[in-house]
Amino acid sequence: MRTAVIGATGLIGRGLITQLVARGDEVVALVRSGKDVEDAHVIAWDPTAGPVPPGAFDGCDAVVNLAGSPIGRRWNAEVKRELVSSRVDLTDAVVRALANGGPRVLINASAVGYYGNRDEEVDESAAPGNGFLADLCRRWEAAATAATAHGVRVVLPRTGIALATEGGALPQMLGPAKLGVGGPIAGGRQWFPWIHVDDVVGLILHALDNAAVSGPVNLVAPGILQQGAFAKALGHAVHRPAVAPTPAFAIKLLLGEGAQIVLQGQHAVPRVALESGYAFRFTEASAALADLVGEIKARGRREGRAV
Repeated sequence: MRTAVIGATGLIGRGLITQLVARGDEVVALVRSGKDVEDAHVIAWDPTAGPVPPGAFDGCDAVVNLAGSPIGRRWNAEVKRELVSSRVDLTDAVVRALANGGPRVLINASAVGYYGNRDEEVDESAAPGNGFLADLCRRWEAAATAATAHGVRVVLPRTGIALATEGGALPQMLGPAKLGVGGPIAGGRQWFPWIHVDDVVGLILHALDNAAVSGPVNLVAPGILQQGAFAKALGHAVHRPAVAPTPAFAIKLLLGEGAQIVLQGQHAVPRVALESGYAFRFTEASAALADLVGEIKARGRREGRAV
């Protein structure tokens, strides 16, 4: 298989390319000028400067679009425009490039933010929620789904909070956890739809290889927890208590409107993944955190650092 990956230098993109190459696939990486990607044929593309370069998808069987500017920061009008452009407008450009043939599979990133703030259990059939994030995800998915009119199978991975040793939420949580102050945030009752990065990559490969998988797929682990319970599991993994709370107002002072990504949650379940036969490597947070924290400690020992 020959797969084009957009967002190849990000957390998920790097892991995906490693696994694609390991199984013998060819990879085309579309990146901004000046960036290199090991084991991939690199094509420079600045989405703000023009359409997908002609011939970029030649010979490709599938496109995996993981691009999107970082969302975990303070929002203002300019940041919101960037969040929309880097997702919706970029996806529009990808779909236009698919209109005249080429790859017949598009795996296009989305997020569980689609559901808004939800206490009730939601699977892929649930309606979108309310608010900026939910509307952004709805528009993002609509842009990708337009490719079905060109005979393309479209998969929409609604990714939860991906846990990894480098990048994502875990490194930001580890510092407070090691100091014993990584307790509940704003009461800790909001759902925390976590997933190990290995299962994010595994589910994308699963979607690439299974023609029966299409539409939205929740990329969340079956063993979902509320944030307070997850904080306790992280504290156990680093052998520290997790009791010192963080009040909501402190998060709001730091992130403003963007605080909703921390203060809200989704009780999302991976119905499509399980029904289509995907076997999760990590179903419980305790095992996922033990694996990741163990990897961080092992790396520290190799580098002669205390972790």
